[in-house]
Amino acid sequence: MPEALAYDRVALRHDGAGGDAVGPVSLRLREGERALLLGASGVGKSTLVQAATGLFPKSIPGERRGAIRLCGRPVDDRTPADWADTCGYLFQDAAQTLAGFTVRDEIAFGPENAGVAGARLPEIVAEAMARAGIPETWSARRIATLSGGERQCVALAALLAQGAPITLADEPAASLAPVAARRMARLLLAPGRTTLVVEHKPGPVLDHIDRCIALGRDGRVMSEGAPRQILARDADALADAGIALPLAARLHLNLPDLIDPRLSLEEALARLPPGQAHRLRDVILPAPIPIGEVVLRLDGADCAPAFGPVVLRDVSLTLRAGEVLAILGPNGAGKSTLAACLSGLLPPRAGRREGAAGAVAFQNPEAHFSRESVRAEIEDIDPAPERVSRILDRWGLTAVADQHPFTLSQGQKRRLSLALLAETDRWPLLILDEPTAGLDGVAEAALRDRIAGLAREGRAVAVITHDMDFALSVADRAVLVGGGALRFDGPCAALMRDRERLSAAGLLPPEAAPVLDWIDRTC
Repeated sequence: MPEALAYDRVALRHDGAGGDAVGPVSLRLREGERALLLGASGVGKSTLVQAATGLFPKSIPGERRGAIRLCGRPVDDRTPADWADTCGYLFQDAAQTLAGFTVRDEIAFGPENAGVAGARLPEIVAEAMARAGIPETWSARRIATLSGGERQCVALAALLAQGAPITLADEPAASLAPVAARRMARLLLAPGRTTLVVEHKPGPVLDHIDRCIALGRDGRVMSEGAPRQILARDADALADAGIALPLAARLHLNLPDLIDPRLSLEEALARLPPGQAHRLRDVILPAPIPIGEVVLRLDGADCAPAFGPVVLRDVSLTLRAGEVLAILGPNGAGKSTLAACLSGLLPPRAGRREGAAGAVAFQNPEAHFSRESVRAEIEDIDPAPERVSRILDRWGLTAVADQHPFTLSQGQKRRLSLALLAETDRWPLLILDEPTAGLDGVAEAALRDRIAGLAREGRAVAVITHDMDFALSVADRAVLVGGGALRFDGPCAALMRDRERLSAAGLLPPEAAPVLDWIDRTC
């Protein structure tokens, strides 16, 4: 097939950096090929993709060595804006794409600027909305009123309306509920499309990928091949490089005597000998933690965003010391509003909130930053040099300690924002809003351990997430938000096996659901 995108010995360095952000890298994407780019946080995946149309270094200051070609032409032949007829781009943060109009105007923006006749725009917008699963009633909604996941759906619809033959997508499913993530994967990675996608959690896209390309910690290609091929062949090396693996591969690494890496999860479970339920349980479920006194109570609370209407009514919820609660629900269900009400950032419109103030780790990590370096941010917690060094090391930030927080990768920003809340004992209640977005496999495992540590210290922790397997691995209890109310409050594992209830809420069971079923059958 003809060449769509080619990197030839490309190395990229940000202005002021002491070393290359990525490379040298040589890789090819053919027309009609769907490739997945894997790598730990900070190895330069986003920078590499941004260079494809010249955004780096023409808009993002830096230096490029080596050559990049788009459809056989040097990328420098045109400006990044001129390549819009060839390449559509989905950023990690939809706010980088959306201009702040209504949903209708956002989706029409690309074709309108490409000179499409005004009479055709309503049809193009309606088709893109339908394909992206966006209700017609959203047309006049302002972007500012949408949740993070809803904005990502609008960004997808805008990309579809743009109609470019090549798609570059940087963690497009990170803030999406599972059903929406599956829809995005089907649309971006339909047979015949030419797509390069970056994902830390490749689960939703693996079945749609022709080739995986893995970058090592040195920013160079370390492994390449068909998805199942490299997962079976290089699972240990990929895990060591900080790359998140599907559940079957992770189970093999933890239980190599039980799980054959060449088999699918269902095939591996079918061959398991009896009496191994406890070993599987230890891998996918959190260890029990004693529950203490009540930290926070909502009693008949009506929750609403600032200056907005009530989105959740008559919420009664209690959180205790040592408890980890998963807050689940589809995009736009009111999970972040519930978080603000639980923490005390927003008082309930009706009902009562009782308990100490809590802290929220926001979806946008940049909302937490106010200092000139990562080190200075940490010093605000505790100025003692040895304590600062320990925190930097614990969160994998030592190498970027002297960088400005806004220059970090998305995963590094996420780790810093979480550290700023988790490393102080000021808050008896912590609420983490989509904490795994942008995190690689190593950072996610470290976060899982830190959440358990906070609970053992007597904190109450609530985790808002669309990552059902992460919720299952950290939370002993879950609430399901939907239709303006709490639809479930009980054991997290029980909810994860309730396919009918999850489906009604627009959610999907976790990847570990077959393991839960196997444990239930054999115990």
